[in-house]
Amino acid sequence: MSQSIGTRGQLAFLSLPAVLFTTAMIAFPFAYTVWFSLHEYSFGGKPKLNFGMNYVEMAGDGEFWNGLKITLVLYLLSLVLQLVLGTWIALLLHGSKKLSGIVRTLMISPFVLPPVVVGMMWLVVLDPSIGAANYLLTAAGLPRSDWLASPVWVIPTVAMIDTWQWTPYVALIVLGGLQSLPPNVYEAAQIDGASRWKTFWRITLPLLAPTLVTAAILRSVDLLRFFDIIYITTQGGPGNASNTLNIYGFRKGFELFEIGYSSALMITLSAIVLGAVMVLTQARKRVAW
Repeated sequence: MSQSIGTRGQLAFLSLPAVLFTTAMIAFPFAYTVWFSLHEYSFGGKPKLNFGMNYVEMAGDGEFWNGLKITLVLYLLSLVLQLVLGTWIALLLHGSKKLSGIVRTLMISPFVLPPVVVGMMWLVVLDPSIGAANYLLTAAGLPRSDWLASPVWVIPTVAMIDTWQWTPYVALIVLGGLQSLPPNVYEAAQIDGASRWKTFWRITLPLLAPTLVTAAILRSVDLLRFFDIIYITTQGGPGNASNTLNIYGFRKGFELFEIGYSSALMITLSAIVLGAVMVLTQARKRVAW
């Protein structure tokens, strides 16, 4: 017993430098951003303490509220699409085990592609004049769309791009959850004569709930701070139709050089991400089995 405690102590001591380094790498930038958020500061000037007036200004900033609305709409739309489609794909792969290994390998490719590659690829596909998307619409007898240039369609289009890239990731998580479900429950349901639909709703889905919430947590962190694809494809446009909080904070900081206000925006966005993760973590505890 004492030898086991001593071994654990040695491991903890050896890992201490790595833990301290990692903590410092996270804590210092965050603390520095908090410090900037409490100051009025622009490039070329001196920081001037304003006692949180950046946050007061934010409360009356229409662009902030517009960015928050766009962030939440994009988050909810993308998350629902990815969970639904990812679960459907996982069920298909789970039911066809011969193809699952090959398809699983192919499914990895979208979410390992760099965001720049994904954004540039979809810019070409969705180009209003030469893109394949409008060609297919025309061939089907449907009207052409401006896609990323339309204030109405830009958010659904960006959500579609992100869904294309990250649905396979969700599907692999859900597939792992499916493969860990106890088979005796399904055997009992089959003996009782339960249909596939009832089996899915009353057995598979409740048992998959912890896995689905875990996938939602992992995707929430990325979706709420969505930046790369939007910046590559629209840069927040047309107008401010896709100007999420992250894009707005970037513009304030690196185009208008309002570092203090931009820092306050980023701290607010971090609080939103942390809040969403905490809520989903509590939800996962409630549905755990």
